[in-house]
Amino acid sequence: MSLPSHRVPRKVFEELAQGAGGPEAVHILASGQYSKNVLLIRGVRDAAAAVQGRSSPAQAGYELLAAVQRANPHVAQAVISYPSVGAWALRTLRALRGEPPMIGAQPGGLRAIAAAAAIRAGISTEIEVPTVSGLAMLPSLGGAAVDDGVAVVRQGADGAEVLSAGSPIPVPGDPNQEAPGWFAVRQLRAGSFTALIDDVDPFRMPAEPTVADRLRSADIDRWNTVLQEAWALLVTHHSDIARELAAAIRSVVPLAPPAHGQVSTSSAETFGAVALSKPPDARVFAVTLVHEVQHLKLSALLDIVRLVSPDDGRLFYAPWRDDPRPVGGLLQGAYAYVGVSRFWRKQRLLDRGDDALGAHAEFARWRAAALFVVETLEVSGGLTPAGMEFVQGMAHTLRGWQEEAVPKEAQQLADDDAQEHLARWQSANGPVPA
Repeated sequence: MSLPSHRVPRKVFEELAQGAGGPEAVHILASGQYSKNVLLIRGVRDAAAAVQGRSSPAQAGYELLAAVQRANPHVAQAVISYPSVGAWALRTLRALRGEPPMIGAQPGGLRAIAAAAAIRAGISTEIEVPTVSGLAMLPSLGGAAVDDGVAVVRQGADGAEVLSAGSPIPVPGDPNQEAPGWFAVRQLRAGSFTALIDDVDPFRMPAEPTVADRLRSADIDRWNTVLQEAWALLVTHHSDIARELAAAIRSVVPLAPPAHGQVSTSSAETFGAVALSKPPDARVFAVTLVHEVQHLKLSALLDIVRLVSPDDGRLFYAPWRDDPRPVGGLLQGAYAYVGVSRFWRKQRLLDRGDDALGAHAEFARWRAAALFVVETLEVSGGLTPAGMEFVQGMAHTLRGWQEEAVPKEAQQLADDDAQEHLARWQSANGPVPA
């Protein structure tokens, strides 16, 4: 598996710094993430060989995956790039190096990844794969309900099946469709946008403790309904954002609903995945996707370009968090809220009535909050020269938005919310650091 070197062209870097970037930037960042996953997979193979010898379970998986890559590079890249694969590889490599293992973080998981690629490519194979908690998981496809221990994936002229204790579970011709004994990673679809809704892979968002349990078909239908409304909104009125989201998002991970409101997250481990509780409406779904894709872009950029100096322990106020944040956390939050402000900047001119007032208030609140943090970053001394250039690009965008008029009532709502947050933060954490 040969790998290219990665760099971000200046034009793309500048567009990313302004909070945008588009599909071209996403493709460049995704290429870097694919290379990272390949390196992690190689690391698992090599570390497993050092511990278990050349007959380690990872070696057979690596050889099959390499064979798929020679026969169908596009399929191999799609599976290697799937968000949960990077998380599995990272967690497994850490376990092989002596860190406490996550359940399922074992070298044999590489066989399951290779089996998924072979099925997608239609390549005949028969390979043992591990099972965890009664599931033989094939990333990006789904999992078969089997006995714990070892299962066998067989792919032939008649299709694929998973065997455990002699009982075959057929993998559907479209593996992303449900079937008896087969828990598919199902699809969300809206217009030109397609993503997998992953509620089964153990590594779909391993750092997040509130991933939702398996969704019923009716739940999937409700997610699809809200997505279709959100996607129509984005394509019609935010087409540049829509193109970027379509390029970036491979999977949506449902989270358990919180007691109040809605929650979302993303992770540098799982590029291409966004996790969120079921959104109440199209606008919230759209802006949540924008927020999390900003995080994905910045995390991927940080794997190529060093923007932040080594952490010196200092913590700062972020107007969207209840806890003090280091420079790296400030940068992530500010970048997300540049994207959020960008969405509301246009949406406020489309909405009517109370929705318009709320959209204006959201724009006013987050453009000011993001600029406050960007200006904190500019004087923090915690950025590299490239990081300073990046933050100055963000500042240029945000300063251009500060004088745009919003209704007085909306500005007052934004100011009141900002002051309430600051008061709560100071009550919990003390004075804002200078």
